Amino acid sequence: MSSISVPISEKYSLTIEESAAYFRIGENKLRRFVEENPNAKWVLMNGNRIQIKRKQFEKILDEISTI
Repeated sequence: MSSISVPISEKYSLTIEESAAYFRIGENKLRRFVEENPNAKWVLMNGNRIQIKRKQFEKILDEISTI
């Protein structure tokens, strides 16, 4: 089985850790943001793992000025 590496900028969804690195937002703040918005369209639950839909979350960040 070969391991395929996809650059973060090309992934559809990101883990909390990848999102923290990509968006330069702390993991705890991202987890809290997801807890406050559990039904947001940019949140994807994969079992008990949180995934963040990258492009949709980028749009949210474009609209706000403070996190």
